[in-house]
Amino acid sequence: MGLLDIFFGGGGSATEATAPRYTHVKIHPQVDNGIPAEKPGFSGGTLTCKCATNPVVVEVGAQTAHNHVCGCTKCWKPAGAVFSQIAVVGRDHVTVRENGDKLDIVDASAAIQRHACRECGTHMYGRIENTGHPFHGLDFVHTELSDQTGWAAPTFAAFVSSIIESGVDPSRMDDIRGRLSEIGLTPYDCLSPPLMDAIATHVAKQSVH
Repeated sequence: MGLLDIFFGGGGSATEATAPRYTHVKIHPQVDNGIPAEKPGFSGGTLTCKCATNPVVVEVGAQTAHNHVCGCTKCWKPAGAVFSQIAVVGRDHVTVRENGDKLDIVDASAAIQRHACRECGTHMYGRIENTGHPFHGLDFVHTELSDQTGWAAPTFAAFVSSIIESGVDPSRMDDIRGRLSEIGLTPYDCLSPPLMDAIATHVAKQSVH
């Protein structure tokens, strides 16, 4: 008896046992119809806000990391999406190229200062100014705002429970977690283990001094 027999009761083929069950559940337009592949050697591109005229353009001069879908209530997401999608990149690789005068900080008191277009509301990048923060030096960006392909693919889902705070009915959570797992985005109610380890490492080092 194989593992599929143990978990799915046997009697069917592997294809039948692993057939998608949650395709009706929508997560985010960038992952609902398959996750775009990361391109080896990809070195960045431009992000453009949603304004029809004079859009804000931000250049990201490197590949991103830790791309994920996020359920928190602070991150920008397109209309109708349950999750946002966000990644990080070194802040020295982020440059505002056009119409930066349209950017405002959404909440200057937040740990991540999200710079958004005041006309269309799109978050162009989030920056941490607190030098004591574990993620200082990294900017948060939405690669879906780019026409280029090859960005780092999302690999997990963060703060999944928080979508309830955004109005998602708690009765939907099992299906949503099922869909996330089905498409390869392991759901966490915090960040991924590597990022949580990075935070803990930072805190441990600070406590020594």
